[in-house]
Amino acid sequence: MLNKEFKKKFDAESNNVKKIEIKGDFLFFMKKMDSIENNALIGALLKVRNQEDLQTIKNPRLTSSKKFQDAEKIADYPGGLNSLRQEVANLLYIDGVYSEEKMVKTDVAFIVEKDGTVSNVHAQGDNFTFNRQAEIALYSLAEKFSPAMIKGDPITYCFKLPLTLSMTD
Repeated sequence: MLNKEFKKKFDAESNNVKKIEIKGDFLFFMKKMDSIENNALIGALLKVRNQEDLQTIKNPRLTSSKKFQDAEKIADYPGGLNSLRQEVANLLYIDGVYSEEKMVKTDVAFIVEKDGTVSNVHAQGDNFTFNRQAEIALYSLAEKFSPAMIKGDPITYCFKLPLTLSMTD
């Protein structure tokens, strides 16, 4: 709807200078909308993280750091690891990453639950904003994983995904 209204105003304007101003206003407005959406996603991330932390306090068994080396089949994202990386890259809100470095890295650890959903996402890297954006991207995945299996039964599985972002001017 917003696109239509801006386009209508843009098409109705005959002055090229005014058209450039309208286009600039549109781009500025959309960037602000992205920023507002990103703030909402960060709020949602904090809520999810708090709920997961509370769940861990209520059920201490969830904190056990089991390694699932015995898994006969590890958790897998539809299309494989490259598909997962591409999906995360598409979901990253790059304008929300602030860095003076040209390259930022993080390792995102998370749990793939028995039903294939993602939980307990924690990114560790030198750049706080990149860590938060990576966590939001992992929680935002559209597809579920196929769960890890032992003897045909689904199990929770610890997954680690290293990510690198090259910043360009």
